Amino acid sequence: MIRFIANVILFNHAVSAKLGLGASDSQFMTLLQSHGPLTPRQLSEHTGLTSGTVTGVIDRLESLGLITRQPDPNDRRKVLVTPSFEAIQEKLIPLYEEQGRRIQAVLATRTESELQTISTFLADATTNAQPMD
Repeated sequence: MIRFIANVILFNHAVSAKLGLGASDSQFMTLLQSHGPLTPRQLSEHTGLTSGTVTGVIDRLESLGLITRQPDPNDRRKVLVTPSFEAIQEKLIPLYEEQGRRIQAVLATRTESELQTISTFLADATTNAQPMD
């Protein structure tokens, strides 16, 4: 499991480097794709990064067109950082396609019962994973 996690992290770093992004930048994209639009404060809470660092990451992602800042419809004093799915399709998805095909090939060798076990394990592991304080 540790080797798998390390390989995923290294692959994500390589993808980020191709786009000129840092590790925090790619993690923001993952958070936004997982949770949907978030405020800068929520991004800070999820990552443990300072507000200044969060602003820098948002600026870089916005300059690449990967996110937009939009007014929060519930509170006009806030902005929501929203992933740009068109830019993600254009810039990120192609870099993950081959890796996706490889994972699909591995999963295709498993039975429905094995896939259910894998799915349950991953859901439990995700639910119980806690960031460091």
